[in-house]
Amino acid sequence: GARNVGTRKALALVKCGADLTVISPLGSEKISLLAGENKIIWKKREYASSDIKGMFLVIAASDNEKINKKVADDAGRFHVLCNIADRPADCDFTLPAFIERGDLIIAVSTSGKSPALARKIRKELEEKFGEEYGKALVIMGKIRKKLLETDKNPRKHKKLFRQVLDMGMIDMLKHGEMENLDKLIIEIFGKGFKLSSL
Repeated sequence: GARNVGTRKALALVKCGADLTVISPLGSEKISLLAGENKIIWKKREYASSDIKGMFLVIAASDNEKINKKVADDAGRFHVLCNIADRPADCDFTLPAFIERGDLIIAVSTSGKSPALARKIRKELEEKFGEEYGKALVIMGKIRKKLLETDKNPRKHKKLFRQVLDMGMIDMLKHGEMENLDKLIIEIFGKGFKLSSL
């Protein structure tokens, strides 16, 4: 499938570095774009049992229950892991709902019991953890790298990182208060840790 659900799953798999083949006579604009950029192989036709051979895993996300069942049956025959969208009881594995903020990845799983609840929780987390968390992680990663070059004492560093977080780093990033953040980082880590030099 290559509509809403199939597209969402395809985008997640491509982001993870998967070699992906999409089989669907119709597809979303994003699927078309991925195929045009050679990030996926898109076979614009109906599914055939032979499509499953040699695959590591398959996701059946078509709008047609008969096709999804056929994919699941074929996956069982060929010993290929299978996930059927919105049918967790018939899946070999389930996929979590997740949000990404740069290198920060937060995953939510209901162990296949309720994808709707997982989506609701994901949306709530998206509101709570904005882009400022990804930015904070980049800055903290650079500070950590620089600290480890001169002082290999992670216990001491842990206290400093807690301090910078407790003193409002996330809020400063959220509100674009970069000058105040720069002052805070220098106050805690020293003059060599000016944002522009990290």
